[in-house]
Amino acid sequence: MDDYLKKNFDVEAKRPSEENLKRWRSAVWLVKNPRRRFRMVADLAKRAEAERKRRKIQEKIRIALYVQKAALYFINAVDRTEKLKIPDDVKQAGFNISPDELSSLVRSHDLKRLDSHGGVDGISKKLSVSLENGLSPHDIPTRQKMFGENKFIEKPPRPLWMFVWDAMQDLTLIMLMVCAVISVAVGIATEGWPKGMYDGIGIILCILLVVAVTAVSDYKQSLQFRDLDKEKRNVTVQVTRAANRQKVSIYELVVGDVVNLSIGDQVPADGLFISGYSLYIDESSLSGESEPVQIEKGRPFLLSGTKVQEGSGKMVVTSVGMRTEWGRLMVTLSEGGDDETPLQVKLNGVATVIGKIGLVFAVLTFVVLTVRYLTVKAVDGEISSWSMRDVVSLLNFFAVAVTILVVAVPEGLPLAVTLSLAFAMKKLMNDRALIRHLSACETMGSASCICTDKTGTLTTNHMVVTKIWMGGDERNVDGKRLENCEKVKQVLIDALFLNTAADVVRGKDGKSEILGSPTETALIEFGLLFHKDFRGLRQGWEILKVEPFNSVKKKMSVLVESRGGGGGGVQRAFIKGASEIIFGMCDKSMGKDGESLPISEEQRKMINGVIDGFACEALRTLCVAFRDMEPSSKELSIPEEGYTLVALVGIKDPLRPGVKEAVETCLNAGILVRMVTGDNINTAKAIAKECGILTSDGIAIEGADLRDKSAEEMKDVLPKLQVMARSLPLDKHKLVSMLRKEYQEVVAVTGDGTNDAPALHEADIGLAMGIAGTEVAKESADVVIMDDNFATILNVAKWGRSVYINIQKFVQFQLTVNIVALMTNFICACVSGSAPLTAVELLWVNMIMDTLGALALATEPPHDGLMKQQPVGRNAHIITRVMWRNIIGQSIYQLIVLGVLQFYGKQMLSLDGEATLRSLIFNTFVFCQVFNEINSRDMEQINIFRGILSSWIFIMIMVSTVGFQFVMVQVLCKFAGTVPLSGQLWAVSVLIGAVGLVVGALLKCIPVPNIPTTKHHDGYEPLPSGPDLA
Repeated sequence: MDDYLKKNFDVEAKRPSEENLKRWRSAVWLVKNPRRRFRMVADLAKRAEAERKRRKIQEKIRIALYVQKAALYFINAVDRTEKLKIPDDVKQAGFNISPDELSSLVRSHDLKRLDSHGGVDGISKKLSVSLENGLSPHDIPTRQKMFGENKFIEKPPRPLWMFVWDAMQDLTLIMLMVCAVISVAVGIATEGWPKGMYDGIGIILCILLVVAVTAVSDYKQSLQFRDLDKEKRNVTVQVTRAANRQKVSIYELVVGDVVNLSIGDQVPADGLFISGYSLYIDESSLSGESEPVQIEKGRPFLLSGTKVQEGSGKMVVTSVGMRTEWGRLMVTLSEGGDDETPLQVKLNGVATVIGKIGLVFAVLTFVVLTVRYLTVKAVDGEISSWSMRDVVSLLNFFAVAVTILVVAVPEGLPLAVTLSLAFAMKKLMNDRALIRHLSACETMGSASCICTDKTGTLTTNHMVVTKIWMGGDERNVDGKRLENCEKVKQVLIDALFLNTAADVVRGKDGKSEILGSPTETALIEFGLLFHKDFRGLRQGWEILKVEPFNSVKKKMSVLVESRGGGGGGVQRAFIKGASEIIFGMCDKSMGKDGESLPISEEQRKMINGVIDGFACEALRTLCVAFRDMEPSSKELSIPEEGYTLVALVGIKDPLRPGVKEAVETCLNAGILVRMVTGDNINTAKAIAKECGILTSDGIAIEGADLRDKSAEEMKDVLPKLQVMARSLPLDKHKLVSMLRKEYQEVVAVTGDGTNDAPALHEADIGLAMGIAGTEVAKESADVVIMDDNFATILNVAKWGRSVYINIQKFVQFQLTVNIVALMTNFICACVSGSAPLTAVELLWVNMIMDTLGALALATEPPHDGLMKQQPVGRNAHIITRVMWRNIIGQSIYQLIVLGVLQFYGKQMLSLDGEATLRSLIFNTFVFCQVFNEINSRDMEQINIFRGILSSWIFIMIMVSTVGFQFVMVQVLCKFAGTVPLSGQLWAVSVLIGAVGLVVGALLKCIPVPNIPTTKHHDGYEPLPSGPDLA
């Protein structure tokens, strides 16, 4: 079976090839209900059609962006300033421009028409909005009514009745329904009313119950996925409203909003550029063109769905929702569905193999029953005389054969994966992890390595300046004044307040609030200790040019000019960033009296020692420097040398509570944790030692050193690599790629910046940070860690393992029921000429093992024991030797007891009548499955009751199964074909089922030979599993 599954049902977790997707679909055979079986499988035809639509829309946009602009250039003489009529309701609301005019203006990139409206300022007046203070919150409902909401057209949710209809498309259930109707008609004709209709009505009622339970389960799943999809599309943007800068959901954005954009952000709506610095936009998602576009006064048009590749800026929103090109494109994005997960595909393969075996048994059972019946008629000399009773008997044989097929084809296997993943995704959402791709939750259970950032993931991301070196002295920062350095302090405050991407705003409570990255916030907080008026200081200078911080250059710089009147102010460049980089650009330093002094070699060594000292105390070190410039009319540029060092700043970012324990748990679970950071190597090593990542024999290296190593040298370094500092995004990508391809690791990697996107895309599981992460990083990731906490990553891994184990439990349980049901009916048909389990009984058993079994076992919460096992390998078998041991052992036990009851039960228990015996066998069979379901809670440990009280769904399913079984046997006996059983016979059924627990415990003591494993490349021995762990 394993070779067959590997050949036909093996797909990649990320970006599976079209060929593989088509191959497994063509290999699936004997599907009872394609509408339900493939509901959570990508529709390749729809996807291809959606891709064609998407390309068509992109082509139109490309023409609008490029061809039309060229045409406008040559036809300036033509008057294109005609304006669309403003609707009366828009005028009455106080707006002097129509929604269609606004959307057309931006979409066509028509500068001439924009000028006819008075440019961006004119548009803002017509929209009744202040570009400085933003709109008033009271205007939002009116704007939503006039210009629309920032939401896209979504397919309406499928109602419950559609899931009922899907469940009724099961071919075998339709066949049984036909048999039931014929049975009712023939039964009434032969046995009269109401006796003749009980058998047929019993089948119909059972079918309706199966359909109802299946439909409700599927419907609830769909609601869960819908909620998660909505959360995935929810983006937070920064807007200015009533002079306050605040964060709002993208869905709350309205026309007239002033939006603040920074690197990595998604442009949330169509709009016009107000102001900004070095703003480059990636429009490839709309136009397909990879070349970034610079946005400036002469090219102010911003389109929804594009990404900020570099720089920062402000825009005013002109169109939202379906009036944007992105809105039209979004309609096609969800067509065709998500790719199926590897586990779903594998279980489709298992279902196909078992279905083929089940079909053979169903046909054989029908043939054996029919041949025996005909043989008896021939022996009795009645072969030529046929009555309606004979027709009913043959019809019952056919119904039993079809019901065997219902039981034998485990449609619930692939659907159980969806159920388990939906449950895990919902729980993880509550635990602050958003799963963007279904397969990620599954793959995370196999992760053998986590490459994690330091800042915000291992640390709290609440930074505070604790040490500073300035004027030749090292000082602790405790909120007191910095004595004897007034001139140096003033330059430092200028540098901190002018060279920053942060902003100080008034919050809703009227208090000042800093908006910016944690590092920027710490620096501004430090500056505010000595100068309270952030905005006042900035108004004294004009910002000429900004080079924003990025993870490659590791610095930020700004060129400013003092407002001295008449344009003759002082020009000064400020720069800050990674200490060794900025210090290397300095040839002077400021003395205590503010004078610039050349840096001698001795001073350079001393300052480098200060940097190392700060770093060894686990402080993030930054250098702040400036250079006075000669005013020039030439193109403005910021120099790369000749700076004067102002100060060295040490920023404390404490370790998150619980991180050390989480790292230890990872190591115990066979998951190696590697820190990849842009910080100084000494800072990185100090933090790594503190949280247990860097061990005595581990290697810490800088990204530049790793880049220079040959392939042979890499083989010596990578297995022991635990810390990579001063790394560039390309270093992270290279590390992830090598670990996956050379060492066959299953790699999870964290990232927050735009430049982390390639590594997140390359990794088996990309983990983006929800707080510090950019929209570009989140879109490239498979999981968004909403609280940026490393412990949450561990939780995702635990749930990933839980999903895999839960599916294995369900497979073990279902295969045992399959084998016992098939063999019991087949053997009894061959020996006695009748099947002990009727169609109604088998349908009930099918519901226990399919929908209810999946609910009970596939939704078990994880336990801590999961993190004491090694990760599941890339090519691990879904059905392990341990599982086969349990399946075969339980099947043998159940077949023996049911066989003894079938052939010797009447004598042993002094039963009166065949009906009582059949009812006892049915009851015993069901209780065997109930206790086997409890047995399946743990495939290796003898204690199967661990954590059972925390699994309320499991308890509820068990109680409802037993309760309904009682109703089936004692109350609905006429429809179920059973007779009421005495208390003693109920006790016998329960006791025989309970003995299965003892059998399960004994089976777990039987050793199973392990498949030979090689030593892990990182030097760790593989952790025990299977019977060794038990």
